[in-house]
Amino acid sequence: MPSPIAVIDFETTGISPTMGDRATEVAIVVTEAGRVVDRFQSLMNAGVHIPSFITQLTGITNAMVASAPPAEQVMREAARFVGQVPMVAHNASFDRRYWQAELALAGEPASHAFACTVLLSRRLYPQAPSHKLGSLVDFFGLPRKGAAHRAMADAEMAAELLARIQNDLRTRHGVSQPDHAFLMGLQRCARQQLPRFFSAQRTGAVSSHAA
Repeated sequence: MPSPIAVIDFETTGISPTMGDRATEVAIVVTEAGRVVDRFQSLMNAGVHIPSFITQLTGITNAMVASAPPAEQVMREAARFVGQVPMVAHNASFDRRYWQAELALAGEPASHAFACTVLLSRRLYPQAPSHKLGSLVDFFGLPRKGAAHRAMADAEMAAELLARIQNDLRTRHGVSQPDHAFLMGLQRCARQQLPRFFSAQRTGAVSSHAA
């Protein structure tokens, strides 16, 4: 039975929580065997102003978050939803920072491992014209799931990309179990080492849990 993976996306007021930026929306989809089996989404009120250029990008207004639940409440609910399921995001360093920062403000631990579909796509698809999420979705002809730069639409598109990556690992590279641990090892592998990495996995010389 394939293990679940939680694919997450945040919308925020800026690029970094260390600069005082906060999350305005979070969405998480849980996937099993390439299918979405559960969803969590909420706007959140962190008590900070959303700049106009962010509103133009995301469509999320100050009025929308003013009536949203407090950020700490949303993050506690998100943490319960995810549980111990490992996580994936597109450009995971960004979402991981907000996951950790917002959970810290909510008094919750954030020890989840994050795999990154940007890093994975760079390893597997160097021919792609861009490794931005929307560009990869168009490159592979994957379905678009609503307006870009809204958390649920982006999380679902990242989940579609993840399913494509896992399918290609099975069918093109002979990886019988492209689980989260395998993805973590793959994203740390230099491109020139990929043939040896896949060969070792097929022969059982290394486990998918090797870093």
